[in-house]
Amino acid sequence: MKILAIDDNEPALKLLISSINEARPRAMVFAFNKPSELLVFAKDNPCDIAFLDIKMWGMNGLDLAKELKELNPKINIIFVTAYSKYSTEAFGLYPSGYILKPVTKEAVEREIKNLRYPLEQKNSARLYAQTFGNFDVFSYGISLKFRYNKTKELFAYLINRNGAAVNMNELCAVLWEEKSDTENLKAYLRKLISDLIKTLNAAGADDIVLKRHNSIAIIPDKIICDSYQFMKGDMSCVNAYAGEYMAQYSWAENLKWNFNLKA
Repeated sequence: MKILAIDDNEPALKLLISSINEARPRAMVFAFNKPSELLVFAKDNPCDIAFLDIKMWGMNGLDLAKELKELNPKINIIFVTAYSKYSTEAFGLYPSGYILKPVTKEAVEREIKNLRYPLEQKNSARLYAQTFGNFDVFSYGISLKFRYNKTKELFAYLINRNGAAVNMNELCAVLWEEKSDTENLKAYLRKLISDLIKTLNAAGADDIVLKRHNSIAIIPDKIICDSYQFMKGDMSCVNAYAGEYMAQYSWAENLKWNFNLKA
């Protein structure tokens, strides 16, 4: 579990860090007293939770939350403040929680146990696919790194198909919308498929891919996925859906309406 913490008051920041460490001694806590420094760190270091003081000099915690949600729509924002008057505006940003100062271990524990975007499945699953917001894949909580960005998009599309086999022509049309179907594209696609299988193999999860002569599919029962759980009525996943589905891929734009209708 990776946690961001910020307060521009040094004693208050120390108390916040201490309370987090008491509640989750195994968590990695990254503390800051300047919003600009936290944002620089967050751009290259995705975290699960952010405890944000609201009233700070310069950028306040509400504006900082907006910036963080742009970087990571699934980050759990927990506002920390001495002023209850900010609660209405804060909840307009759909945070995970709200703590009034002085911060205590019990308050931190309560908010972590009731996160808007639960972490347990992501951190314990052999393979966990996050489709709400931006697409990502985790192996025991660690984001999988693919050699090519298109490999990740290929995997996203296969997960979207939920076990239905996809042939090479369809994949070429989806992955390269503005290019004609050529032998060069199919050769590159075969390279992507090889990269996908190698990446999954390194994670001990190559058995989820079912590859035939001219088609490929995944076996849905071998992967935990937020959208699959959503369709089964898992309320933690229903509550986690905020109107975005695989947001970085243009082909997924219209698909989010399937979830909007069921939410």
